[in-house]
Amino acid sequence: MTLAEKHALLQQTLRDLGSVLVAYSGGTDSAYLAYASYKALGNSMLAVIADSASLPRAELAAALAFTAQHSIPTHILQTSELNRPDYIRNDSQRCFHCKDELFTHMEQARAARNFAHLAYGMNLDDRGEFRPGQQAAALHHAVAPLVTAQLTKQEIRTLARESGLSLADKPASACLSSRIEYGRAVTRENLSQVEQAEEALHTLGFTQVRVRHHGDLARIEIAREDLSRALSLDALDQITQALKPLGFLYITLDTQGYRSGSMNDALTQIAITPTTR
Repeated sequence: MTLAEKHALLQQTLRDLGSVLVAYSGGTDSAYLAYASYKALGNSMLAVIADSASLPRAELAAALAFTAQHSIPTHILQTSELNRPDYIRNDSQRCFHCKDELFTHMEQARAARNFAHLAYGMNLDDRGEFRPGQQAAALHHAVAPLVTAQLTKQEIRTLARESGLSLADKPASACLSSRIEYGRAVTRENLSQVEQAEEALHTLGFTQVRVRHHGDLARIEIAREDLSRALSLDALDQITQALKPLGFLYITLDTQGYRSGSMNDALTQIAITPTTR
C-alpha cells in the first residue's frame, strides 16, 4: 500500500467513526491524529490532553499552541494518577495505571458530550514494544486509526511534514514519570526535580536529553552527537552547578547517550505480568 493510499484509508477510517475524542499528548503521532481527525470530522472531534504533574509545563504550552494554530477543538483534562497507589508504586505496570486514569476520565467525557468513540495515537511500530498503556486503551475500547491505516512512525512524520506541521520532526518526549527508576515512588517532588533538571540542560544548549532519577543520583542522557561537547570540563561544571541545587548529590553522564526507554533495561530483572481488573 502506498503512502497516499494509507492516508486515504486513515481519512476514511476517521470519517467512519462519526465522532471521536482523541487522546492528545502533543507528540507527533497524537498531534497528527488530532489534525487528521479535525480535517475529516471538523467539530465532531475533540483533542483531549491530560494535565498532571507528570507533564512538563513547556510540553503543555507547546501542545496547546499547536491545536490553537490549527483551530483544533481542545479540552484540558485534569487527571489524578498521583492519587493512585498502584501508579505511585512505580512498578513495570505504571503506564497501565496512568492510561487507565486517562481513559476512565475520557470515557466519562465521551458519554457526557455524546461522542461515539475514543482514539489514541498508537502507530504500527508501537505494537511490538513493551507498552502497558496499550492494555488500558484496549480495556476502554479506544481505537487506533493510525494502526488501521498501517502507518509507521516515519510515515506519520512524512505526512505531517507534507501537511506543513511544525512538529513533524519533534523528538519523542515521554512523560516525566518515565524518568523515575522502577521501584522508586513517583512523587510531585521527584517529577519537579526531573523537569527542572531537563529545562536547565536545554538552557545549556542540549536539545535531546533525559534526566533519569535514581534517588540521590541523576543519570543524564544526552544525544550522542552532543556528547563530546558535554564532556568538556567547562560543560561538566555547568551541568553540575545547574543540577546540584535541585537536590541531587551525584550527577553522572551516561556514556551510551540518549536512548528512548532506557529505564526498561532494568525490566529483565522485574517480572512483567499483564494487569487485569
